[in-house]
Amino acid sequence: MKEVRNILGWFGMAEEQTILRDAKDHVEETFNTVLSYAEAVRAYLAGDLSAKTAAIEKVRQGEQKADVLKNKMINQLMDSLLLPPDREDLIHFVKTLDKIADWTNGAATLLGFLEQGLPESILKNIAAASELMCGSIAKLKAAIAAFLKNDLKQAYKDCEEVSRLEHDADEQKKKSVESIIRAKLDPNYLLLSYQLSEYMESITDQIQDAADFIKLVAIKSR
Repeated sequence: MKEVRNILGWFGMAEEQTILRDAKDHVEETFNTVLSYAEAVRAYLAGDLSAKTAAIEKVRQGEQKADVLKNKMINQLMDSLLLPPDREDLIHFVKTLDKIADWTNGAATLLGFLEQGLPESILKNIAAASELMCGSIAKLKAAIAAFLKNDLKQAYKDCEEVSRLEHDADEQKKKSVESIIRAKLDPNYLLLSYQLSEYMESITDQIQDAADFIKLVAIKSR
């Protein structure tokens, strides 16, 4: 219980405390990065390559900002008075958040290579996967906000919703792969489309990993 209280103490700091403020900023930047990716997807589906390029640049910039915040927080945690197990758990949590931004940037890079239109079935699945990413990161953000307000029941509920969306993303990937196989694409576009489906599903996996940390601490603190 002592270790749990230490973690709760970290999350329960006054908002002006540097670590907590940076944690909120990191979550917000990660959230915005995913939304920018969804914006790029919508532009691609609409055939607006200029808007797609602009949104992809926003993803890249968001990933860079998230990376700076990650490094700052890890340095602060390494110098903190937290017990080693708590510090390691929080560093893992921060790195998981950063992976969401990293993988989103990777997906955006792949999307940037897609200049031609794809078959409607593949486009439909790309759009669906993108929406699942947005829904999942929104619930993670809500879970963290609820936790910081000590609304543990709502935090747990939001984390459970993240798990449900991650399951939906797994099913969505199966549909995406099936549509890619059936489309008989050019080899380059076959590879790009498949890798894009892999990246998007992996993003929801990372979001669930972050939610699992929040859920675990919420359970222990009841």
